[in-house]
Amino acid sequence: MTEVALGYRVFQVVKYATFFLLSLNIGFFFAEELATARLTTQAAGEAFLSFQLFSATLDTIAWVVLLILFELETAVIPDHRLVGALRYSIHGIRMICTAGIITAFMGYFGEWQTLLGSTPLAAPACSLVDDGWSIMLKLDDFMPLTADNCAQFGADTSAVSGLEQVLAAPAGLQAAQRLAFVDVINAGVWILVVVLLEIEVRVLSRWGGAPRLMAFAANSLKGLFYATLFAAAVYWGFKGKFLDVWDASLWLFAFVFIELNVFEWQQEIRDQSSASRNLS
Repeated sequence: MTEVALGYRVFQVVKYATFFLLSLNIGFFFAEELATARLTTQAAGEAFLSFQLFSATLDTIAWVVLLILFELETAVIPDHRLVGALRYSIHGIRMICTAGIITAFMGYFGEWQTLLGSTPLAAPACSLVDDGWSIMLKLDDFMPLTADNCAQFGADTSAVSGLEQVLAAPAGLQAAQRLAFVDVINAGVWILVVVLLEIEVRVLSRWGGAPRLMAFAANSLKGLFYATLFAAAVYWGFKGKFLDVWDASLWLFAFVFIELNVFEWQQEIRDQSSASRNLS
């Protein structure tokens, strides 16, 4: 086996291992969000709230499927076979995933807005110990309210909006609000990254390559987007949201492979265009 072939095989193994690990995160997010869902108020049991509570799970499912589709289109299925029923099937699944991603983004935004609506607690915290109340330490992180810890909650304690019998100190509520806001930014930026990649693949590549100014603008925007995503991962790390850090790191790593696929695909198109011009 040549050194090039070995390197390619290692590259493929690492790539698909990354995809597999991202798929496992679906279960991790579901378990985390299920714990939060059990504290949801009965009055808020609408369909949209389910999307809001399970935004990360829905988001991850949709992105994993989109990642697989992107891999199939740019690295597995030859261009001449991406026609007819296969092409329309892929586009149909992509539309469903896109709807899921937008719904998840709205869920993140709704969760952030809900937390902003939290109100001051009507009764002293220690009077609620026997009523099954919980304490929100930060987003998706709770502990029981007990006689040992209730005294630390004063008049500035809030009842968390959208959750049943959950209170939070100002610091905990603010931490949850900020983490929810970072979720909104992160989800929005990922959407922008894929929109830009779609423009590259569907438009610029089909033109036989983008003008230098357009290519520079696209690469600059992607650099800004990836820097924002990296900053979100660092913030989660400082706040102890290690599942989010792990997931963000895997996605950034996965998109290295996507970018390489796009680069190779664009190079193939340029080579084909050059060959066609030479023949003519």
